[in-house]
Amino acid sequence: MANLTRLSSSSKAIAMMILAIFFLSSMDAVGKGLSSRYDVMQIVWVRYIGQMLLAGLLVWRTTGVVLRTRSPGLQLLRSALLYIGTLSFFIGFSNIDLAAATAILQINPLVIAIAAWILLGEQFGWRRLLGVCIGLAGAIIIIRPGTSVFSPYALFPLIAALSFSGYAIATRFLSRTEGIAASFFFTTILGTIIASVVVPFRWSTPALEDILPMTLVAMFGTAGQYLIIRALFLAEASVVSPFGYMALVFSAIYGMIFFNEFPDFWTYVGAFVIAASGLYIWHREATKTGGKIEQGNDRTNTRNC
Repeated sequence: MANLTRLSSSSKAIAMMILAIFFLSSMDAVGKGLSSRYDVMQIVWVRYIGQMLLAGLLVWRTTGVVLRTRSPGLQLLRSALLYIGTLSFFIGFSNIDLAAATAILQINPLVIAIAAWILLGEQFGWRRLLGVCIGLAGAIIIIRPGTSVFSPYALFPLIAALSFSGYAIATRFLSRTEGIAASFFFTTILGTIIASVVVPFRWSTPALEDILPMTLVAMFGTAGQYLIIRALFLAEASVVSPFGYMALVFSAIYGMIFFNEFPDFWTYVGAFVIAASGLYIWHREATKTGGKIEQGNDRTNTRNC
């Protein structure tokens, strides 16, 4: 525990991002299994209504207030971007291999890093650029022309990647003025409303054995989203975003175990390249800060959560 407290803000944020990606990859795997029996919109609704309830409870217990924000317009934009990304990705992985859909999604960290440099003025030196590009190269190794990735449904993970990038940048921008709890709650509002309007027309009564998987979709999605927000409050978006590449590793494992989707040799090569790029960036951040907590960067010290 003592070693954990001595970690820099960037190192803590990276650890949170990796854990968040694990939870979200777990949600995707469970959601893909459910998509063979239920409409995608119903699964998305379960994911959103679960986070809405849990986030509302968290905000109420920590602040006593739910709807408090200095930037309602930007919060709603975040919510819209996350909803578009979530729905698009669910449609994508429901129709192509989970690992393939996740591979396409991996343009996300590169877009985030570049956008954070342009819009937020975050540092983007050649070493960080190298780490991001190496990770992207690993994703390209996995995608390879001639695979099932190149189908019309591959456009949906692409839309998701762009939407998630916008969401991450907006979250990082709001970290300057907003608390984590408020951002966590507002993330769910628009998606919950839209999904609740549509889901009655797509509803199928869940079988008893599917109650637990649906609950896990909500829990994994909520935990992953919360950790991503915390990570973006602790460190620059361009630092933590490359660790989204870890989703390729998790999705490949889930694909093998649950969907009989066995990666070939080049998928393993790509996964290794992706992991190496993430470790390189983490090492750079730890070396730069000397393993100490970065004063002034840990915005969560004065925020409610």
